[in-house]
Amino acid sequence: MKVLIIGSGGREHAMAWKIAQSEKVEHVFVAPGNDGMTDVATLVDIKETNYDELVAFAKKEEIGLTVVGPEVPLLGGVVDRFQAEGLRIFGPKQNAAMLEGSKSFAKSIMKKYDIPTGSYETFSDYEKAVAYVKEQGAPIVIKADGLAAGKGVVVAMTENEAINALSSMLNDQAFGKASEQVVIEEYLEGEELSLMAFVHNDIVLPMVGARITREL
Repeated sequence: MKVLIIGSGGREHAMAWKIAQSEKVEHVFVAPGNDGMTDVATLVDIKETNYDELVAFAKKEEIGLTVVGPEVPLLGGVVDRFQAEGLRIFGPKQNAAMLEGSKSFAKSIMKKYDIPTGSYETFSDYEKAVAYVKEQGAPIVIKADGLAAGKGVVVAMTENEAINALSSMLNDQAFGKASEQVVIEEYLEGEELSLMAFVHNDIVLPMVGARITREL
């Protein structure tokens, strides 16, 4: 089976390296990939958001499975596009990817289904957001609603830090459209853990948990 991996970062490099070890895989392609991957995969000069060309390549090369790494193409509907063409692809559909693409959407889902989460409010108005921060006090967490390359979260230990973060996101549009709206969240103290799972319909297979140490 031929496998196509969409993306160009370390995550996609790790996936290409591991997938290439499978006896079921005859060749791995990565689009667009990076030069460090050439020992385990063939690079394809197609942007991760050029869905038409990705679909055409998958058809031409008779790709048996496409795996998507980055969030942006998932939010852009690449999985929906591939499935509409009858191509096998691993990743969430566009509507499910919104859990990662919008923090306010994710929080609203948690609230709707009684999933434990810190208290929060969502704002697009700077003055109202500042008033809420002053009402709640610090420490408090300010989050850009959309994707911000992992940089859209500020753990503010003082009210001034929180207000500066709000000004940067809402007034200065530090993260573009991603910070047109912010989530202001309760500060929770403790160990942070990531736990992911493979999900298909009503089947859930959890992976091994990993502790997040952001200071390193």
